[in-house]
Amino acid sequence: ITSLWQPPSASSGSPFSFSCGGTDQCGKKQVYWYQKTETDPHRVILHVDMSDGTVNSRYSHPQKDDFSASRKTDGCELVITKVQLSHSASYYCSSNETNRYLIFGSGTKLYVTGKNKHLFFFLIEEVDLNLHGKSSLLCLASAMSPPLVQFSWKRQKEDGSLEELTRDDGEQLVLTEPGRTAAILLIHQPENSPYKYRCYVKHEGGTVEAQTQQGDEGSLTVEQ
Repeated sequence: ITSLWQPPSASSGSPFSFSCGGTDQCGKKQVYWYQKTETDPHRVILHVDMSDGTVNSRYSHPQKDDFSASRKTDGCELVITKVQLSHSASYYCSSNETNRYLIFGSGTKLYVTGKNKHLFFFLIEEVDLNLHGKSSLLCLASAMSPPLVQFSWKRQKEDGSLEELTRDDGEQLVLTEPGRTAAILLIHQPENSPYKYRCYVKHEGGTVEAQTQQGDEGSLTVEQ
């Protein structure tokens, strides 16, 4: 099966590049790059001739002068020379295995915020949801950019060691609204339980990962 691959996500930078691999399976043909915004369909930016590296941007894309491309040994690369807010979009590569159809990569989404810093805020506290013997913990992440996060939990034993939670230990609910995402952990434990729980928040826009525990409140600012 022939397929193209792209990284699943990317964050903004100046300049910024996108990779497309697997094109060696398509022969020495063309690789096309597309842009798709929230309001517009897929639109061709340019294509690269994989036989000689020639770049053709005849497709009248309104931002065509902002992009360049090059052939690589394991695929090809699309480059935005200077990232702007208007470049926020999903980018796709495609190639023709035969002259009859195109094969597309999975796409890469670029978030451009116009900010030099990203702010993360974490809060964990007990909340009363009248859950018939279940305790609940709330972990909130707000002001993220991009707004994609992953939550995970560990519990701290009396000796200070941490252990992963299993499905039998608790159930997580995730609630999302503009500007913030919350995770509620439903757990079975008596009021005098010795355990303390920690929430971990991993931000999808980069490699930042932070943690907090019951009763903690704080913020973390990260340079872009």
